[in-house]
Amino acid sequence: MGVGRWVAAATGVAAVAAAAWAARDVPAQLGADPLAAKGDSTRADRVRRSPQYRDGKFRNSVPASVSTVDGRALAREWARRDPKRSPAQPIPIITTAPGGAASGLHITWLGHASTLVELEGRRILLDPIWSDRCSPTQLVGPKRLHQMPFPLAALPEVDAVVISHDHYDHLDMETVLALTREQSAPFLVPLGVGAHLRHWGVPDERIVELDWNESSTVAGVLFTVTPARHFSGRGFTRDRTLWGSWVIAGPRRKVFYTGDTGYFDGFARIGAEHGPFDATLVQVGAYGEGWPDIHMTPEDGVRAHVDVRGGLLIPVHWCTFVLAFHAWGEPADRVWREAKERDVRLAIPRPGQRVDVDNPPEVDLWWQAVAAP
Repeated sequence: MGVGRWVAAATGVAAVAAAAWAARDVPAQLGADPLAAKGDSTRADRVRRSPQYRDGKFRNSVPASVSTVDGRALAREWARRDPKRSPAQPIPIITTAPGGAASGLHITWLGHASTLVELEGRRILLDPIWSDRCSPTQLVGPKRLHQMPFPLAALPEVDAVVISHDHYDHLDMETVLALTREQSAPFLVPLGVGAHLRHWGVPDERIVELDWNESSTVAGVLFTVTPARHFSGRGFTRDRTLWGSWVIAGPRRKVFYTGDTGYFDGFARIGAEHGPFDATLVQVGAYGEGWPDIHMTPEDGVRAHVDVRGGLLIPVHWCTFVLAFHAWGEPADRVWREAKERDVRLAIPRPGQRVDVDNPPEVDLWWQAVAAP
Protein backbone atom coordinates (compact mmCIF):
# COMPACT_ATOMS: atom_id res chain seq x y z
CA MET A 1 0.00 0.00 0.00
CA GLY A 2 1.36 3.44 -0.94
CA VAL A 3 1.90 6.08 1.71
CA GLY A 4 -1.04 8.14 0.47
CA ARG A 5 -3.43 5.19 0.63
CA TRP A 6 -2.09 4.21 4.05
CA VAL A 7 -2.65 7.72 5.40
CA ALA A 8 -6.13 7.85 3.87
CA ALA A 9 -7.02 4.47 5.36
CA ALA A 10 -5.66 5.44 8.78
CA THR A 11 -7.53 8.72 8.65
CA GLY A 12 -10.72 6.90 7.75
CA VAL A 13 -10.32 4.45 10.62
CA ALA A 14 -9.66 7.32 13.02
CA ALA A 15 -12.73 9.16 11.77
CA VAL A 16 -14.92 6.10 12.20
CA ALA A 17 -13.52 5.50 15.69
CA ALA A 18 -14.08 9.13 16.64
CA ALA A 19 -17.65 9.03 15.34
CA ALA A 20 -18.33 5.83 17.28
CA TRP A 21 -16.88 7.35 20.42
CA ALA A 22 -18.96 10.50 20.01
CA ALA A 23 -22.12 8.49 19.36
CA ARG A 24 -21.56 6.68 22.64
CA ASP A 25 -20.38 9.60 24.74
CA VAL A 26 -22.55 12.52 23.65
CA PRO A 27 -25.89 11.00 24.76
CA ALA A 28 -24.43 10.37 28.20
CA GLN A 29 -23.09 13.94 28.37
CA LEU A 30 -26.57 15.34 27.72
CA GLY A 31 -27.66 14.02 31.10
CA ALA A 32 -31.30 13.48 32.00
CA ASP A 33 -34.51 15.47 32.16
CA PRO A 34 -35.59 15.64 35.82
CA LEU A 35 -39.24 15.26 34.78
CA ALA A 36 -38.59 12.22 32.61
CA ALA A 37 -35.78 10.48 34.50
CA LYS A 38 -36.48 7.04 35.90
CA GLY A 39 -36.81 6.80 39.64
CA ASP A 40 -38.83 8.27 42.46
CA SER A 41 -41.64 10.41 41.04
CA THR A 42 -41.45 12.66 44.10
CA ARG A 43 -38.34 14.28 42.55
CA ALA A 44 -40.34 15.37 39.52
CA ASP A 45 -43.15 16.55 41.79
CA ARG A 46 -40.66 18.65 43.74
CA VAL A 47 -39.57 20.35 40.51
CA ARG A 48 -43.17 21.10 39.55
CA ARG A 49 -43.92 22.54 43.00
CA SER A 50 -40.98 24.95 42.89
CA PRO A 51 -42.01 28.64 42.92
CA GLN A 52 -39.43 29.10 40.16
CA TYR A 53 -41.08 26.50 37.87
CA ARG A 54 -43.97 27.69 35.69
CA ASP A 55 -45.44 26.54 32.38
CA GLY A 56 -42.96 23.73 31.89
CA LYS A 57 -39.68 25.44 32.78
CA PHE A 58 -37.76 27.30 35.45
CA ARG A 59 -38.00 31.09 35.31
CA ASN A 60 -35.85 34.02 36.37
CA SER A 61 -37.23 36.27 39.08
CA VAL A 62 -36.42 39.22 36.79
CA PRO A 63 -37.22 38.22 33.20
CA ALA A 64 -34.67 38.87 30.49
CA SER A 65 -35.47 41.98 28.46
CA VAL A 66 -34.83 40.03 25.27
CA SER A 67 -34.85 36.37 24.38
CA THR A 68 -32.09 34.41 26.07
CA VAL A 69 -29.73 35.08 23.18
CA ASP A 70 -30.29 37.82 20.58
CA GLY A 71 -29.27 36.30 17.24
CA ARG A 72 -28.99 39.61 15.39
CA ALA A 73 -26.79 41.07 18.12
CA LEU A 74 -24.63 37.95 18.02
CA ALA A 75 -24.20 38.36 14.26
CA ARG A 76 -23.10 41.97 14.76
CA GLU A 77 -20.64 40.95 17.44
CA TRP A 78 -19.24 38.17 15.26
CA ALA A 79 -18.66 40.64 12.45
CA ARG A 80 -16.63 42.94 14.71
CA ARG A 81 -15.11 40.30 17.01
CA ASP A 82 -11.84 41.24 18.64
CA PRO A 83 -8.78 39.60 17.01
CA LYS A 84 -7.18 39.29 20.46
CA ARG A 85 -9.71 36.81 21.83
CA SER A 86 -6.82 34.48 22.73
CA PRO A 87 -3.70 35.50 24.67
CA ALA A 88 -0.50 36.23 22.76
CA GLN A 89 1.73 34.60 25.38
CA PRO A 90 1.39 31.43 27.51
CA ILE A 91 -0.84 31.91 30.55
CA PRO A 92 1.21 31.50 33.75
CA ILE A 93 -0.15 28.94 36.19
CA ILE A 94 0.85 27.95 39.71
CA THR A 95 1.21 24.17 39.77
CA THR A 96 1.39 23.48 43.51
CA ALA A 97 -1.78 21.89 44.85
CA PRO A 98 -2.96 23.26 48.21
CA GLY A 99 -2.10 20.95 51.08
CA GLY A 100 -1.91 20.85 54.84
CA ALA A 101 -4.54 22.39 57.07
CA ALA A 102 -7.33 24.37 55.40
CA SER A 103 -7.37 26.96 58.18
CA GLY A 104 -8.53 30.55 57.90
CA LEU A 105 -9.95 31.55 54.52
CA HIS A 106 -7.98 30.82 51.36
CA ILE A 107 -9.22 30.75 47.78
CA THR A 108 -7.47 29.05 44.87
CA TRP A 109 -8.92 29.98 41.49
CA LEU A 110 -8.12 27.17 39.06
CA GLY A 111 -9.31 28.89 35.88
CA HIS A 112 -12.70 29.80 34.41
CA ALA A 113 -15.18 29.26 37.29
CA SER A 114 -13.42 26.29 38.93
CA THR A 115 -12.32 27.32 42.42
CA LEU A 116 -11.16 25.66 45.62
CA VAL A 117 -12.33 27.42 48.79
CA GLU A 118 -10.59 26.59 52.07
CA LEU A 119 -12.89 27.78 54.81
CA GLU A 120 -12.17 27.27 58.51
CA GLY A 121 -10.75 23.78 58.10
CA ARG A 122 -13.04 22.66 55.25
CA ARG A 123 -12.45 22.49 51.51
CA ILE A 124 -15.19 23.26 48.98
CA LEU A 125 -14.76 22.77 45.23
CA LEU A 126 -16.85 24.99 42.93
CA ASP A 127 -17.87 24.15 39.34
CA PRO A 128 -14.87 21.91 38.63
CA ILE A 129 -13.90 21.15 35.05
CA TRP A 130 -10.67 19.26 34.37
CA SER A 131 -11.58 18.31 30.78
CA ASP A 132 -9.78 19.91 27.83
CA ARG A 133 -13.03 21.15 26.28
CA CYS A 134 -16.29 22.45 27.74
CA SER A 135 -18.45 20.55 25.30
CA PRO A 136 -20.56 17.38 25.03
CA THR A 137 -17.64 15.89 23.08
CA GLN A 138 -13.89 16.27 23.42
CA LEU A 139 -13.61 16.30 19.61
CA VAL A 140 -14.93 19.83 19.14
CA GLY A 141 -15.92 22.80 21.24
CA PRO A 142 -14.13 25.49 23.28
CA LYS A 143 -10.65 24.23 24.19
CA ARG A 144 -8.54 25.21 27.16
CA LEU A 145 -6.11 28.08 26.79
CA HIS A 146 -4.12 26.76 29.75
CA GLN A 147 -3.81 23.46 31.57
CA MET A 148 -5.39 22.93 34.93
CA PRO A 149 -2.84 23.98 37.55
CA PHE A 150 -2.58 20.42 38.88
CA PRO A 151 -4.09 17.04 37.99
CA LEU A 152 -7.31 15.95 39.60
CA ALA A 153 -5.43 13.17 41.38
CA ALA A 154 -3.44 15.84 43.24
CA LEU A 155 -6.57 17.52 44.58
CA PRO A 156 -6.68 17.23 48.38
CA GLU A 157 -9.71 15.68 50.03
CA VAL A 158 -12.67 18.01 49.69
CA ASP A 159 -15.74 18.22 51.92
CA ALA A 160 -18.25 19.37 49.29
CA VAL A 161 -18.56 19.93 45.55
CA VAL A 162 -20.83 22.83 44.56
CA ILE A 163 -22.41 23.19 41.11
CA SER A 164 -24.06 26.46 39.99
CA HIS A 165 -25.92 25.12 36.92
CA ASP A 166 -25.74 22.48 34.22
CA HIS A 167 -23.92 24.21 31.33
CA TYR A 168 -20.85 22.34 30.08
CA ASP A 169 -18.35 24.90 31.36
CA HIS A 170 -19.71 24.42 34.91
CA LEU A 171 -20.92 20.81 35.06
CA ASP A 172 -18.35 18.48 33.49
CA MET A 173 -19.37 14.82 33.33
CA GLU A 174 -15.83 13.39 33.28
CA THR A 175 -14.79 15.46 36.28
CA VAL A 176 -17.94 14.46 38.16
CA LEU A 177 -17.24 10.79 37.45
CA ALA A 178 -13.62 11.11 38.60
CA LEU A 179 -14.67 12.89 41.80
CA THR A 180 -17.26 10.18 42.41
CA ARG A 181 -14.56 7.50 42.15
CA GLU A 182 -11.72 9.27 43.94
CA GLN A 183 -13.46 11.38 46.58
CA SER A 184 -16.35 10.93 49.01
CA ALA A 185 -17.73 14.47 49.15
CA PRO A 186 -21.39 15.17 48.37
CA PHE A 187 -22.46 17.23 45.36
CA LEU A 188 -24.62 20.25 46.17
CA VAL A 189 -26.66 21.26 43.13
CA PRO A 190 -29.67 23.41 42.20
CA LEU A 191 -33.03 21.69 41.86
CA GLY A 192 -33.23 19.28 38.91
CA VAL A 193 -29.47 19.05 38.30
CA GLY A 194 -29.37 15.88 40.39
CA ALA A 195 -31.03 14.04 37.49
CA HIS A 196 -27.85 14.44 35.44
CA LEU A 197 -25.70 13.09 38.26
CA ARG A 198 -27.95 10.10 38.87
CA HIS A 199 -27.92 9.38 35.13
CA TRP A 200 -24.11 9.24 35.35
CA GLY A 201 -24.12 6.86 38.30
CA VAL A 202 -23.52 9.20 41.23
CA PRO A 203 -25.11 7.57 44.31
CA ASP A 204 -28.27 9.30 45.47
CA GLU A 205 -26.91 9.70 49.00
CA ARG A 206 -24.14 11.92 47.60
CA ILE A 207 -26.53 14.37 45.92
CA VAL A 208 -28.03 17.36 47.74
CA GLU A 209 -30.57 19.26 45.60
CA LEU A 210 -31.77 22.67 46.70
CA ASP A 211 -34.27 25.20 45.42
CA TRP A 212 -33.60 28.92 45.71
CA ASN A 213 -33.29 30.02 49.34
CA GLU A 214 -33.02 26.45 50.61
CA SER A 215 -30.02 25.47 52.73
CA SER A 216 -28.09 22.39 53.77
CA THR A 217 -25.28 21.95 56.27
CA VAL A 218 -22.35 19.78 55.19
CA ALA A 219 -19.24 19.29 57.33
CA GLY A 220 -20.24 22.24 59.51
CA VAL A 221 -20.61 24.63 56.56
CA LEU A 222 -24.03 26.08 55.68
CA PHE A 223 -24.73 26.13 51.93
CA THR A 224 -27.62 28.17 50.54
CA VAL A 225 -28.72 28.44 46.91
CA THR A 226 -29.65 32.02 46.16
CA PRO A 227 -31.17 33.46 42.98
CA ALA A 228 -29.27 34.21 39.78
CA ARG A 229 -30.43 35.54 36.41
CA HIS A 230 -29.42 32.94 33.86
CA PHE A 231 -30.74 29.79 32.13
CA SER A 232 -29.89 26.09 31.83
CA GLY A 233 -29.73 23.22 29.38
CA ARG A 234 -27.32 20.64 27.98
CA GLY A 235 -29.24 19.38 24.97
CA PHE A 236 -32.24 20.50 22.94
CA THR A 237 -34.36 21.68 25.85
CA ARG A 238 -33.79 24.66 28.11
CA ASP A 239 -34.58 25.59 31.68
CA ARG A 240 -35.64 22.13 32.86
CA THR A 241 -33.09 22.43 35.68
CA LEU A 242 -32.50 25.37 38.01
CA TRP A 243 -29.47 27.68 38.16
CA GLY A 244 -28.28 29.70 41.12
CA SER A 245 -25.70 31.60 43.10
CA TRP A 246 -24.32 30.23 46.37
CA VAL A 247 -23.80 31.44 49.92
CA ILE A 248 -21.08 29.42 51.68
CA ALA A 249 -21.07 30.17 55.41
CA GLY A 250 -18.71 28.73 58.00
CA PRO A 251 -18.95 29.44 61.72
CA ARG A 252 -17.28 32.87 61.29
CA ARG A 253 -16.36 33.37 57.61
CA LYS A 254 -18.54 33.67 54.49
CA VAL A 255 -18.02 33.45 50.74
CA PHE A 256 -20.48 34.34 47.97
CA TYR A 257 -20.29 32.84 44.47
CA THR A 258 -22.43 34.44 41.76
CA GLY A 259 -22.49 31.52 39.33
CA ASP A 260 -23.41 32.71 35.85
CA THR A 261 -25.84 35.60 35.97
CA GLY A 262 -26.93 38.91 34.59
CA TYR A 263 -27.04 41.80 36.99
CA PHE A 264 -30.35 42.21 38.88
CA ASP A 265 -31.71 43.71 42.07
CA GLY A 266 -31.64 40.33 43.80
CA PHE A 267 -28.00 40.90 44.80
CA ALA A 268 -29.03 43.64 47.21
CA ARG A 269 -31.54 41.27 48.83
CA ILE A 270 -28.85 38.57 49.09
CA GLY A 271 -26.53 41.06 50.77
CA ALA A 272 -29.21 42.19 53.20
CA GLU A 273 -30.14 38.62 54.17
CA HIS A 274 -26.79 36.82 54.07
CA GLY A 275 -24.02 39.42 54.00
CA PRO A 276 -21.53 40.75 54.66
CA PHE A 277 -19.10 38.37 52.93
CA ASP A 278 -15.39 38.06 53.47
CA ALA A 279 -14.91 37.31 49.77
CA THR A 280 -16.92 37.09 46.59
CA LEU A 281 -16.27 35.03 43.46
CA VAL A 282 -17.88 37.05 40.69
CA GLN A 283 -18.50 36.18 37.04
CA VAL A 284 -16.91 38.94 34.91
CA GLY A 285 -16.20 37.31 31.54
CA ALA A 286 -18.05 36.02 28.45
CA TYR A 287 -20.37 39.01 28.13
CA GLY A 288 -21.69 40.74 25.07
CA GLU A 289 -24.43 42.65 23.33
CA GLY A 290 -26.12 39.38 22.38
CA TRP A 291 -26.78 38.26 25.96
CA PRO A 292 -27.12 41.41 28.12
CA ASP A 293 -29.28 39.84 30.83
CA ILE A 294 -27.63 36.49 31.47
CA HIS A 295 -23.91 37.36 31.93
CA MET A 296 -22.54 40.36 33.78
CA THR A 297 -20.02 42.80 32.41
CA PRO A 298 -17.02 43.49 34.68
CA GLU A 299 -18.66 46.72 35.83
CA ASP A 300 -21.83 44.79 36.65
CA GLY A 301 -19.71 42.34 38.62
CA VAL A 302 -18.22 45.06 40.80
CA ARG A 303 -21.70 46.46 41.35
CA ALA A 304 -22.96 43.02 42.40
CA HIS A 305 -20.02 42.66 44.79
CA VAL A 306 -20.92 45.97 46.43
CA ASP A 307 -24.60 44.99 46.59
CA VAL A 308 -23.92 41.75 48.48
CA ARG A 309 -21.59 43.61 50.86
CA GLY A 310 -18.47 41.81 49.76
CA GLY A 311 -14.99 42.22 51.19
CA LEU A 312 -12.37 40.90 48.73
CA LEU A 313 -13.51 40.51 45.12
CA ILE A 314 -11.96 37.69 43.07
CA PRO A 315 -13.13 37.71 39.43
CA VAL A 316 -13.88 34.37 37.77
CA HIS A 317 -15.32 33.06 34.49
CA TRP A 318 -12.56 34.44 32.28
CA CYS A 319 -9.08 33.47 31.04
CA THR A 320 -9.56 29.74 30.31
CA PHE A 321 -12.01 29.33 27.41
CA VAL A 322 -12.96 31.58 24.49
CA LEU A 323 -16.72 31.92 24.97
CA ALA A 324 -17.39 35.46 23.72
CA PHE A 325 -16.16 38.02 21.22
CA HIS A 326 -14.29 40.42 23.53
CA ALA A 327 -10.51 40.50 23.92
CA TRP A 328 -9.02 37.85 26.21
CA GLY A 329 -7.66 40.26 28.85
CA GLU A 330 -10.50 42.79 28.68
CA PRO A 331 -12.49 41.41 31.67
CA ALA A 332 -9.47 41.77 33.97
CA ASP A 333 -8.67 45.27 32.69
CA ARG A 334 -12.24 46.46 33.16
CA VAL A 335 -12.81 44.91 36.59
CA TRP A 336 -9.49 46.36 37.79
CA ARG A 337 -10.42 49.86 36.64
CA GLU A 338 -13.94 49.67 38.09
CA ALA A 339 -12.71 48.30 41.42
CA LYS A 340 -10.25 51.19 41.72
CA GLU A 341 -12.99 53.65 40.86
CA ARG A 342 -15.28 52.26 43.56
CA ASP A 343 -12.54 51.58 46.15
CA VAL A 344 -13.22 47.83 46.15
CA ARG A 345 -10.59 45.40 47.45
CA LEU A 346 -9.53 43.19 44.55
CA ALA A 347 -7.31 40.20 43.86
CA ILE A 348 -6.69 38.90 40.32
CA PRO A 349 -4.66 35.72 40.87
CA ARG A 350 -2.98 33.58 38.26
CA PRO A 351 -4.69 30.18 37.82
CA GLY A 352 -3.61 28.01 40.72
CA GLN A 353 -2.47 30.90 42.93
CA ARG A 354 -3.66 30.46 46.51
CA VAL A 355 -5.03 33.71 47.93
CA ASP A 356 -5.12 34.44 51.65
CA VAL A 357 -8.28 36.54 51.88
CA ASP A 358 -6.92 38.36 54.95
CA ASN A 359 -3.63 39.19 53.20
CA PRO A 360 -4.27 39.16 49.44
CA PRO A 361 -1.53 39.85 46.89
CA GLU A 362 -1.29 43.23 45.19
CA VAL A 363 -2.82 43.38 41.72
CA ASP A 364 0.26 43.25 39.46
CA LEU A 365 -1.44 43.38 36.01
CA TRP A 366 0.13 40.04 35.03
CA TRP A 367 -2.47 39.43 32.32
CA GLN A 368 -1.42 42.51 30.36
CA ALA A 369 1.98 40.99 29.57
CA VAL A 370 0.22 37.76 28.52
CA ALA A 371 -2.17 39.62 26.23
CA ALA A 372 0.57 41.65 24.57
CA PRO A 373 2.06 40.33 21.29
